[in-house]
Order: sequence, then structure tokens, then C-alpha cells
Amino acid sequence: MDLGSSLSIATSGLNAIEYELSVTSQNVSNSGTTGYVSATANVSSAVAAGQGTGIKIDATTLNISPTLQKALYSQNAQVASLTTTSNSLAAVSALQGSTSADSGSTDTLSDLLGNVQSALTSLTSEPTDSTSQSTVIADAQSLTSTINTLSSTYTTQRQTAEDSVVSTVSSINSDLTTIGSLSKQIMTLKAAGADTSALENQRLGIMSDLSSDVSVTFSETSSGDMVVRTADGTELPTRPDQIGQSDTGVTLPSTTWPLSTSDSTVTADSYYAAGDSNSSIAGITLNGQDITSHLTGGTLGANITLRDTTYPQMQAQLDSFSSTLMTRFSNAGLSLFTNGSSTTQGTSTTEETPNGIVGLSAALSVNSTYVDTPSLLTTDSSGSTGSITAITDVLGTAFGTSSADVSGSLAAPSDNLGPTGNLSTGYSGSQGLVALATALTSNQASTISNASDNLTSATAVQTTLQTSVSNVSGVNVDDEMSKVVALQNAYTANAKVVTAVQSMFTALLDAIN
Repeated sequence: MDLGSSLSIATSGLNAIEYELSVTSQNVSNSGTTGYVSATANVSSAVAAGQGTGIKIDATTLNISPTLQKALYSQNAQVASLTTTSNSLAAVSALQGSTSADSGSTDTLSDLLGNVQSALTSLTSEPTDSTSQSTVIADAQSLTSTINTLSSTYTTQRQTAEDSVVSTVSSINSDLTTIGSLSKQIMTLKAAGADTSALENQRLGIMSDLSSDVSVTFSETSSGDMVVRTADGTELPTRPDQIGQSDTGVTLPSTTWPLSTSDSTVTADSYYAAGDSNSSIAGITLNGQDITSHLTGGTLGANITLRDTTYPQMQAQLDSFSSTLMTRFSNAGLSLFTNGSSTTQGTSTTEETPNGIVGLSAALSVNSTYVDTPSLLTTDSSGSTGSITAITDVLGTAFGTSSADVSGSLAAPSDNLGPTGNLSTGYSGSQGLVALATALTSNQASTISNASDNLTSATAVQTTLQTSVSNVSGVNVDDEMSKVVALQNAYTANAKVVTAVQSMFTALLDAIN
């Protein structure tokens, strides 16, 4: 081997070592960065005419298991969804109390309804006692106040979910188009044979963020492009050219493309329905097509479900209970509860109050006639005071549990509820008032509990997956530092070869001269 070849080999070795040190340094500096995937520097022997000519620097590779990575992204979406759901429902949990016998709670609907029942029972013993009369009114007002507050909370949480949908769509757009921009750079560099590992790592970090917003998967093309799809396979473009459009029409990254939606003000009778011109809540569109139903999981999917399913059902349950409370008291001869207006309450299950029961729980109140003159509770139609006939009828029938008291027109509406008629309470309407109140609270408490329990389980799975991914893709600082020591020794050896060759060249030149 001549001196020139020796110098070439040693010099290429120094260049390769510098490259390997650079990759190792990048790994160590990012060891604490969430989602960072460790990189491996690849070198190989350069051979010409069957002889080694030095060291060749190959493409840097990322230590990634696509299967594990995709599983983690899916779990990220589930954990984010359950976290969003659990946090939102905490507001309802704080208001509704507990139906557990040992909870010590005294403010559930059934407790408050029981207070009204007890106050009415006491009034039958002292029908002319003003304190007993006022107690009935006070307890009835506590009941309606709680019902009003629950209804208001449902609407507030729905509005919060709607606002979050709009902001999350903007965040998803930003992540998608950032991925598109990075992919464009990666494809250009790959075509030129340049290293793309840093950009690929950055792109994976954005994918990790995106996976918390919505359930997504990804695939990579041979050219280095990344294709993002929803859990059901709907493609979410990261650049216009991925859907046959010109990239010049969109400045990347963008918060307004490719998904579009708009703000909506949520009320009890608001709803979203794809293709329904009367829908008061905007859908999420892609290239003019509504894809709301395809966007599941993550923060976005959770808020869509809270807005369109969870809280509307809770509202329907409470509206059904409020309507039944009014109907059964009125049927017993004591119109203690009203819709807060002079308009007669309608019975339609799909129209807004007062024409129907949608939103009734927000308007429910104690009849002002009795509030102003509590003694009317025990005044009969002839004007005689001290009558307990109406009170006895209420206790016997309004709070009754026999078939005659809970069926037919007296049964609580349980199906065809809500503005679109697609909701149900999830329990029988042929129950006594106290049982209905308990069923409502239990049903909603179960929804809240399930979200919390599922979050605990999903987080445990996420932690396990994160550990598995870290074992494959994470940075082991001790290993990296061992590489540094080995590379330093190799650098010293190659440097000595370069120095020796240079000395030989100098000696040769001196001899010639």
C-alpha cells in the first residue's frame, strides 16, 4: 500500500469518526427530549478494484420499531381522550352527589326529592303551620335549583367541548402541515443522497403530538413522504399535492388547512348532524366533505363525543325527569312545579320548552303562586284552609310506585328524546319519582366512574408501551458515552497514521532535495 492510499484511508477514517461523534452527541443532547428516537451512525468500507480505499459514510438510521411506535400513538390517543372526558365530567360529579349508601352524600336528586316528600308528610300533621308550609317551598326550591345548576353545567361543558373542538382542529392543521413541510425537505434531501435523520426525528415528534389530538396512523413512502390516516383509514393530507392540488395555494405550515370548522354557540336544543341543514353546530370538513365521524380518539374525538352524545343524553335524562316531576304533581292536584312562564308546558320530546321538554330542566321552578303564598298548599278549591287533600294525593300518587301512578301519560319519557329524537334515558320511565331520580344519578355516575377507571387502565398500558418503545428507540447515555471513548481512541489511532504518513512524505521530500 503506498503512502497516498494510507493517507486517504486514515483521512476518511477521521471524517467517519467525526460523523459518528456528531450523531452520538445529538443522541446524548436529546436524551431527555420526549419522543426523541435515537440515531445510529452507519459507515462501511469503501472498496475499489478489490482493495480497500477508506471509510464510506452511509445514511444515518433511526432506531425505531414501526409496530411499537404506531401502538404507542394509538394509546396516546386513548389516554388523551379519557383524560379529556374525565376532566370534563368532574364538573358534573361535583354537583350530583353519590348514590352510595355509605358516601354520606345528602345532595343527590333523590335526597332533595326525599326532602320535599318529608316536608309534605310533616305538613299533613300541621297543615296550618306557616313554618311547615315554608319548609315545603324551601325544599322544593332547593330541588329545582340543583336541577337548574345541573342543566347549566351540561350546557357549559358542552360549550367548552365545542370551543376545544375548534381550537384542536387548528392544532391538528398545524401538526399535519408541519409534517408535510418536513416531508418535502426529507424527500429533497433523500433524492440528493443527503442525511435526513434529524428531520425524520423532528417529524416523528410532531406525529407524537398529533396522536394526542386525534387517533392516527402513518406510513412512509419510498421517497420519504409520510402519509397520515385516521383510525378508520381516512387520509389526512399534509400538503395539497397529496390530494392532487397545488402546493402554491397554501402556505405551510397552516392552522386553517386541511380541516375546516367554525365556532358555534351551544344551547339545550343545539345539535350536530352531518348533512342536516338545520344542524346548529358546524361539522369538520376536509376539501368540502364532512369527516367529523372519522375523527375519533384523542382530545378532538373526546370533545366531539362529549358535545354530541354524553352531555345531550344527560340533558335529556334531566329534562325527562323535570317533565315527569311537573306532570305527576299536577296530575295529583298540586301544580307545585312550572316551566317558569305563563305558557302551558308541552309534552313533545323533541321541541324546546315550553312547546316541548327539551331544555325544561333549565327553566324548571317552583310555582310563584305558592312561593308568594305558601298557605295555598293547604287551601282547597272552596277557599277553606287546613286542607290536606292535595298533599295526601301528591304523597299517594305523585310519589306512588303502582302501575297506575307510573305508566301511560305518567311514565317518564325514555325514548325519542332530544332535538333530533335520537336520545334515550337508558332506563325505564315506569318508576316512582325517587327511583327515577336515583336511576338518573346512578346512570351518570356510572359514566363518570367508567371514564376514570378506563383512564387508569389506559395510562398503565401507555406506560408499558412507552417503556417498550424506549428500550428500542430511547437513548442509553452510558452506551453512548462508551461509544465516545471508543471513537476517541479510533480518532487518535487514525491521527497517528496521518502524522506518520506526513512525516514520511517530509522525509521523502528532504531526501529528494
